[in-house]
Amino acid sequence: MDLLVTVKEIKGQCPTYKVGDSFTLKAGYQLVSDIPVCMHALGSLMPYYNALRVSEPAQWGIEGKDDSSKAYIHCPDSVTFTGGGTVTFEVSKVV
Repeated sequence: MDLLVTVKEIKGQCPTYKVGDSFTLKAGYQLVSDIPVCMHALGSLMPYYNALRVSEPAQWGIEGKDDSSKAYIHCPDSVTFTGGGTVTFEVSKVV
């Protein structure tokens, strides 16, 4: 099962992403993207991406309020203190 990772929201200023940007995680280990991918943000996805391929987001406490089939994960940038931007990713299965 592949995963589609989409930028849902940005708080502050992210130098890499804009809302709506996306990339795919194929077969559990291949990152496929036409856009640059931030390594810091990728680190926040690492604990979940393989589990989300075979389970539901609710098992990990990261399901959406309106759609429990989608997971929401954000990058570690502490926008309040760094002046950078915190990105929230929406992760969904590609059927």
